[in-house]
Amino acid sequence: MNWLDLISSVLGLACVFLAGRNSKYNFWVGYLYSAALFALFWQKSLVAMLMLQPISLGINILGHYRWTHPHEGEQSAQNAKSLKVTKLSNPERLIACASVLLAALAWGWLLRRLFPADPVPYLDSCVTVLILVAQFLSAQKKWDCWVAWILVNITQLILHISVGNIFMPIVSGLYLVNAVASLAGWSKLYKKNA
Repeated sequence: MNWLDLISSVLGLACVFLAGRNSKYNFWVGYLYSAALFALFWQKSLVAMLMLQPISLGINILGHYRWTHPHEGEQSAQNAKSLKVTKLSNPERLIACASVLLAALAWGWLLRRLFPADPVPYLDSCVTVLILVAQFLSAQKKWDCWVAWILVNITQLILHISVGNIFMPIVSGLYLVNAVASLAGWSKLYKKNA
């Protein structure tokens, strides 16, 4: 049994559950989750996912600040000290999709050449780029983050099965269920201007 896999799984589930429920406490769990994932991916030689963790930590810090310090006009109707849920425009969505595709292809190509130990460089890169986009959208409290998280969860499920992780595929399935529920929950928050 890989204890890092188990610890990462529990922390990750707690983090996304809290985020999906619009709780600012998800960020505190997220700090621990980033550290656990860094150690797990180091152990599994998943280079792109490993390099993601310091960036994820930075996005987590940004999100923690943004959720609790909204600018004028960004406040939730229910709590002026909380950032409200918003959506990307259609042009912003197209830019996000094109950016994910191009960055994943470029990063996968680079990983294949620089780190031949990575067993699945293009899939690893795709998951990495999708996670960065989903995290950034989450940090901005964009409804669209849950669409990105659904794609992340499906891709991670494939990735973790391909490298032989035991708990993370189960967790990815649970993340997927949470992402679908959170998409619906944030739709309600968006309609309430919360």
